[in-house]
Amino acid sequence: MKSHAMRLIAHRVGVALLTLLAVSVVVFAITSMLPGDAAQAMLGQESTPELLAALRHKFGLDQPGYVRYARWLGGLLLGDPGNAQANDLPVAQLIGARLPNSLMLAAATTAVSVPLALTVGVTSAMFRGSLYDRMVNMATVWVVSVPEFLIATVAVLVFAVKLHWLAALSRPDDIATLGQFLRVYAMPVLTLCCVIVAQMARMTRAAVIDQLTSSYIEMARLKGVRPVRMVLTHALPNAVGPIANAVALSLSYLIGGVIIVESIFNYPGIASLMVDSVTVRDMPVVQACAMLFCAGYLVLLTVADLAAILSNPRLRK
Repeated sequence: MKSHAMRLIAHRVGVALLTLLAVSVVVFAITSMLPGDAAQAMLGQESTPELLAALRHKFGLDQPGYVRYARWLGGLLLGDPGNAQANDLPVAQLIGARLPNSLMLAAATTAVSVPLALTVGVTSAMFRGSLYDRMVNMATVWVVSVPEFLIATVAVLVFAVKLHWLAALSRPDDIATLGQFLRVYAMPVLTLCCVIVAQMARMTRAAVIDQLTSSYIEMARLKGVRPVRMVLTHALPNAVGPIANAVALSLSYLIGGVIIVESIFNYPGIASLMVDSVTVRDMPVVQACAMLFCAGYLVLLTVADLAAILSNPRLRK
């Protein structure tokens, strides 16, 4: 059975790698079909056909698509996504300067959202059908239905414009104290946590309720096991796989939500770099950022699959 589990794990990892390869084709094709290019954006309206052709030749934009894709993919595999067309700086250097900020935002959001969502989901399942459970269901449905840009806009109007508690722009450049850290990250983390907590709590509640309706839980209840112990020692260990999927799927929302949040709060992360690069048609930067987001999404889904496999006793033994 251990060899079977290893084959399943190898299969999941292989599928993730093949999916990432297919995503690279889609990303390159879509970005290549966007109107305009970096040469037109740099030269503007005063460009001549000769200058435009020379600049396109310098960037390699006059080569066939399959040649450009093969060169780009080879550079990605070697860890060199090329140079930015707007300023001729290495793309890896541009991303490396922004990556710690995005990772810090994701880590702060995860540290807040995961414990809160798991607590809400588990307690809602324990008191299924109660007033608390109905209130949680109504709140999570309402929050999921509200787009994140609206939450971010309302947060800026209330906490920055009206109350003057927080800054409207989040700049993590000079953070020396805990108070400064909270002022910078409070509104971006609050915006991202709203939908993440709601989604994760609902999925966690469903996973725990599925275990609480099992026959072994009925036997434990007949033996007089207390509800808290029944959930913590019996239901939760068997719900690790579904809960891991819930956490991974909910955190994958960060991949898309962070683009809006970084743009609204002018946060210097990878998402804002990607948006700025789209404006000037700097496709090497856009493609590298898109592949990084897709890779992060696939890593989360693969980790969830592996957790589900390893949490299954029939596959561990």
